[in-house]
Amino acid sequence: MSKKVQRNPRKSPTQARSIATVEVILEATIQVLITQGITYLTCARVAERAGVSVGSIYQYFPNKQALLIAVLNRHLDHVADVIEAVCEEQRGKSLDSIGLAVTSAFVAVKMLRPEVSRALYGLPSDEVTDSIVARTTGRGQLAISKLLGTCADARFNELDLVTSIFTGSLIGPVQLMVTGAIPIERAETFTHHLTQLSIGYLRQVSTPYSSGTE
Repeated sequence: MSKKVQRNPRKSPTQARSIATVEVILEATIQVLITQGITYLTCARVAERAGVSVGSIYQYFPNKQALLIAVLNRHLDHVADVIEAVCEEQRGKSLDSIGLAVTSAFVAVKMLRPEVSRALYGLPSDEVTDSIVARTTGRGQLAISKLLGTCADARFNELDLVTSIFTGSLIGPVQLMVTGAIPIERAETFTHHLTQLSIGYLRQVSTPYSSGTE
């Protein structure tokens, strides 16, 4: 029977110095992943890049798999944080405002460091990574669903379905840009087109609504 590989951190940092050390380690992991690829990612290479001892890494992470999981968690949690924040800001606003804000925010956060997004898209799919993606995607979908329910000038009869399709219509095209299928130099035009797609879809599947107030 094969031994199960530990993929969770050994412990979570609590003191400021420990938190800073872990951040340095995770950033070094990203840099090694970008420059050398997952095949050549080792704790020793990460330690060298981070300027810490290998023992410092093993204090928090048992192996490179745990490092990769931590990096993926951090990246996707940040994306979900941004989407949740913009959804909170847009509560009660118009369909056009919501479509523009959510689309622009998603493109911006994924393209903030496209090389990181690209490297993480290349991680092998398995039960653990799939569960992380599902969890963070679920956070974004929940925030968007709640937001659409507050739309000032439109109502949606199938909110869960609309949310899933709307979210998917953002993820797919952005992945094309992150992976280089669409040149990054066209990001501004890309965002404009994707916004028009998002708003157009939301208009088509919604019912105009007026509160009766001016």
